[in-house]
Amino acid sequence: MQQGLSLIELLIVVAVTGILATIAYPSYSDQLRRAARSEVVGLLHDAALGLERHRARTGQYAEGNPPIPSGNRYYSLQAQRDPDSFTLIARRLPQGLMAHDHCGDFQLDQAGLRSNPNSLQGSEQCWGS
Repeated sequence: MQQGLSLIELLIVVAVTGILATIAYPSYSDQLRRAARSEVVGLLHDAALGLERHRARTGQYAEGNPPIPSGNRYYSLQAQRDPDSFTLIARRLPQGLMAHDHCGDFQLDQAGLRSNPNSLQGSEQCWGS
């Protein structure tokens, strides 16, 4: 009675595992990118809500220094504030997973106008995913 695996059986198992990995990895990476986009959209909306609360208390966006998040592991968040307006920009980090994402950077202003500077596709797909 034979015990263990022969070399041929082991090579077949390795080949099948490799084929499955090459099929699954792109789908997994796409899901990670979609999750990172959802995270940054939530981060932008939270920062915008904080700036709106600040304006309700002080009468303008630029007065004082309300805390806004600095970003996450894939994006850095920057705020450009004037007394009556603001623009939040989430820029991709150059060494992160999203560095070459087709959605580009994310931008949100006080009127709720959403855009994607440096995007390769429409912003509806980027903000909704």
